[in-house]
Amino acid sequence: MTQPVDIRLMNLSAQLLALCFVLLGAGALITWAVRHDVFAIRGITVTGDVTHNNAVTLRANVASRLSGTFLTVDLVQTREVFETSPWVRKAVVRREFPNRLQVILEEHKPLAYWGEEGASTLVNGFGEVFDANVDDLEQALPRLNGPSGQAPAVLAMYQALLPVFEAVDLPLTDLEMSSRGSWRVTLDTGAVLELGRGAQDEVSARARRFLKTVTQVTSRYGRRINALESADLRYADGYAIRLRGVTTSIDAKKK
Repeated sequence: MTQPVDIRLMNLSAQLLALCFVLLGAGALITWAVRHDVFAIRGITVTGDVTHNNAVTLRANVASRLSGTFLTVDLVQTREVFETSPWVRKAVVRREFPNRLQVILEEHKPLAYWGEEGASTLVNGFGEVFDANVDDLEQALPRLNGPSGQAPAVLAMYQALLPVFEAVDLPLTDLEMSSRGSWRVTLDTGAVLELGRGAQDEVSARARRFLKTVTQVTSRYGRRINALESADLRYADGYAIRLRGVTTSIDAKKK
């Protein structure tokens, strides 16, 4: 027998009301559970690259900036907090049931100093510039410099020129890109070379031509390559050089 409409409405209302009570109860239970002390974060495990960071110090610094429990902690915010630490390039943060966080760190691998002499910024193999305590470095690094945002281009040029000069035992110590895109290198002998503008292959070819003949030029004046003070390669059909102890000017004597 079909129930009257009012009876059906009453039954449906009762069912909806019961469902609301169930949902409210479940919500209250979940709220109690996520706030319960059993889900408080009991520890943070830090692994990965920790060459320049103390894992204990990192945990202490980050733990004081976290909020929430194991279930409610913001993993994105936690990752960002770790990535503000010196030397940290990337952090991966995961929950480790029931009450711990696992953090895997990737540190910057510095390839060169970046900026003017005395700056505390470095550049890594991805061309990313980062701040760090340069006193932590254990090896000598070249210095790269250029306009803001041009670190990847300067690093790529350095990596292209490095084997060219190392082939003749003249290591590079500095490479600079001017605001107009002109390149200047400094050798470990102190010599400064103006390489001019151009793409990697153009500048590299210009440097190779110079290195192929410069020893012949220096030998004419009884000098070795380490006597080179400066060179300007921005000429179409040659270059100009300056050698220590060699001058082409003659002082006129007064009569």
